[in-house]
Amino acid sequence: MEDYTDYNAKIVDGWVEEGWEWGKPVSHEEYIAATKGDFKLVLTPNVAIPNDWYPDPIKGKKILGLASGGGQQMPILTALGGVCTVFDYSQKQLDAEKMVAEREGYNIDIVRGDMTKPLPFADNSFDMIIQPVANCYIEDVRPVWNESYRILKPGGRLIAGLDNGVNYIFDKSETKLFHSLPYNPLKDSSVNAEFPPEEEGVQFSHTLNEQLRGQIKAGFQIVDLYEDTNSEGKLHDFNIPTFWASYVVKK
Repeated sequence: MEDYTDYNAKIVDGWVEEGWEWGKPVSHEEYIAATKGDFKLVLTPNVAIPNDWYPDPIKGKKILGLASGGGQQMPILTALGGVCTVFDYSQKQLDAEKMVAEREGYNIDIVRGDMTKPLPFADNSFDMIIQPVANCYIEDVRPVWNESYRILKPGGRLIAGLDNGVNYIFDKSETKLFHSLPYNPLKDSSVNAEFPPEEEGVQFSHTLNEQLRGQIKAGFQIVDLYEDTNSEGKLHDFNIPTFWASYVVKK
């Protein structure tokens, strides 16, 4: 049987080919604007990452984009002077990173891999890790926090977008309660009737205990966080938070 992470990588490849919002690389104009300090990056659908979440200065800092392919965050951080590495399991997302790097003439380390496995980086390698909402595609997030702690330098920061589980409670119309939490298709295949894996991939809800407390248990200290909504739909219209973003540091 195919591993669900392999399956999800292929699903994301298909989304990218169909014009997925989170697989559209930044334009040349956006890259040039970032070299002049004019940029906006998001970890969740709408809210921009606060400026004080970034190292000051960014120039020269070693930055890992964890499950962050697609040519969105890493080109901007490179334009700001970061020494960047991108790690993702979707080949199409990594192809986008290569395309932007070649177009703009910069170097970036591009690594394909599964974040549910030990990360292929040495201890104390990075000053910052950035991860947009991605761990909803893995069943157990705690090893990711442990590995992130290991590969960050002392004082290094992890900034991450996180689901809060609310999206998985409702049906596709976001008008009817659909499923109790946790949402885990590997343990309850009944959810596939409303959210077919061939359309949605294999997704998982995660609790505050797994997400924020999990970061604390890995050794991180929480510095800041915020909530965000979907970019559209009923939950967005009612301003119901569906995501968190966290900024934590390695003590």
